[in-house]
Amino acid sequence: MTRTGNRLADWLIDITLLTARTVEHLNIKPRIAMLSYSNFGSSESPEAILVRNAVAKIKERHPEIIIDGEVQAGVAFNKDILRENYPFSDLVNESPNVLIFPNLAAGNIAYHLLQEVGGAEAVGPILIGLRKPVHVLQLGSSVRQIVNMVAIAVVEAQVKNASI
Repeated sequence: MTRTGNRLADWLIDITLLTARTVEHLNIKPRIAMLSYSNFGSSESPEAILVRNAVAKIKERHPEIIIDGEVQAGVAFNKDILRENYPFSDLVNESPNVLIFPNLAAGNIAYHLLQEVGGAEAVGPILIGLRKPVHVLQLGSSVRQIVNMVAIAVVEAQVKNASI
């Protein structure tokens, strides 16, 4: 892998580990799907390899984390396809509750599609990994979205206070 590829994989690993820790602070056991357009080695493209390598490194360094990929979103949630074609997957018994996208553009597109077309309730964006807490409300946020962001801020403050 090139130096740039290694740096991108490291960023993806950092994002995933920070996300897992944040989800754990909400008293949720993260089950992470690292998303791609490829399933478990079906493509040798640089993007698929990037995600695959990130997953391998996380599994090696943090075997306690439930994580798998590279995997298509539809496959990650389809237990029948997983059991039949990928029985080795860490996600075969329980669906993911955390989705990590290979880049910001893919994540942002999916986030807005799920919110607008799918009717999903989006909480966030949640900025993590910064020295100081930052909370962002989107233009046109509903009262419920504001309350959710306040709840995230409260949990973050409690976690920070507990670590002092």
